[in-house]
Amino acid sequence: MSIGHLPQLGRFLSVGVLNMAGGLLVIYACKWLFHAGDAAANAIGYSVGLIIGFTLNSRWTFAYRGRQLPALIKFLLVALVAYAMNLLTVLILIRQLDLNSYVAQALGIPPYTLTTYLASKFIVFRLQPESNEKST
Repeated sequence: MSIGHLPQLGRFLSVGVLNMAGGLLVIYACKWLFHAGDAAANAIGYSVGLIIGFTLNSRWTFAYRGRQLPALIKFLLVALVAYAMNLLTVLILIRQLDLNSYVAQALGIPPYTLTTYLASKFIVFRLQPESNEKST
């Protein structure tokens, strides 16, 4: 089976692996090389993931053929909600549970991923059925 024939969830997770690898690399580089704080490094890393995610998910994962601007706006709003869930998870793990910040950053990925997939599938890239009404 070629990668183009993966089920939708498999394609989404494949894109997610790219996001995770790229995002975590950027997060860790920001922390290590530039001594960025956790929130700043997280924001920069997830910004990189947004670019990758929208492009690949709209075209490959969901084969979306609708209007791009409304989808992009919805995608960014979903990303804000998912990012808030991610950052809340990371900060709780660091501040309340005293977990290593590098581990906490990685554990913040699942809440972000689940929120993004469900909202992308059912809100962002969902095509509305075409109206049966004909213009006169």
